[in-house]
Amino acid sequence: MQDRRITVHDLMQASYCYVLTEPVGKNFHANFFPELTPKEMLELGVFGGKYMTDCTGEFPKDWFVHAKLCHERHDPMLNFFEINASQPLSIWRMKGWIYEEDPRGWFQWYCRYYMGRRCPDDERQIKRWAAFRRHVTQIKNNCRKGDVGCRRKQRQAVLHWAYDARQL
Repeated sequence: MQDRRITVHDLMQASYCYVLTEPVGKNFHANFFPELTPKEMLELGVFGGKYMTDCTGEFPKDWFVHAKLCHERHDPMLNFFEINASQPLSIWRMKGWIYEEDPRGWFQWYCRYYMGRRCPDDERQIKRWAAFRRHVTQIKNNCRKGDVGCRRKQRQAVLHWAYDARQL
């Protein structure tokens, strides 16, 4: 595979460039095995549909064909579990969870990682993803399998982290 250079122009980044060094959806870190692709997450409904509305040009067009998006506002009814499970970006910034090259946070990092970008923040983000698994365990320990009405907010949150909460 020949490295590909991507230049980003959206509301949060102007002329940010990165290089794709791995094939799309391949060669993930051994400790990183998300259950959902970014495309699947967007189609299921995540982040109230607002997260990716101005950066569709950066990613494959087919990711957005059936994506549940809302350009005007964050709409929890677009989420798979129809509940708000997000914290404002200001909280993420305050807690130091934002890597400067991915100003939208974890999901932006995951989309770029999925596309083949590798960066200095990979290890930290993969550790954060793995730590979020505790919420999957809580759902399994407190809900009957397949009872998608149980812990809906927590299920939506794990969906935001590429865990398939529909299967729990």
